[in-house]
Amino acid sequence: VQLQASGGGLVQAGGSLRLSCAASDRTLSTYDMGWFRQAPGKEREFVARVTWSGEEGTDYADSVKGRFTISRDDNKNTVYLQMTSLKPEDTAVYYCAARRYGYGTSRNFNDYLYWGQGTLVTVSS
Repeated sequence: VQLQASGGGLVQAGGSLRLSCAASDRTLSTYDMGWFRQAPGKEREFVARVTWSGEEGTDYADSVKGRFTISRDDNKNTVYLQMTSLKPEDTAVYYCAARRYGYGTSRNFNDYLYWGQGTLVTVSS
């Protein structure tokens, strides 16, 4: 599956952005989808995850819980990350990733096989 992330940009602290991850594959519903981010000089970290459509489940890093919401629209082959109350420390390149269902849930980026190209989010103070 090929993934295309978009929606990044420059926003002031306290603002909102919605990232999108469009998939080329109509079988997106069979993938667990995740968002990860990487700030300059830091390792890639888990942000949020949504389980494949046969099950229900989302998971968030503590740093974004209550501010970010991940969702999926399998009819549009798209996963979203709604980000609110943004902070300067949210500044990073955000990546969407896919993992075939059936292998359990994971926050580890090494467990995701398919990746989008990344979209830059910059939050100014």
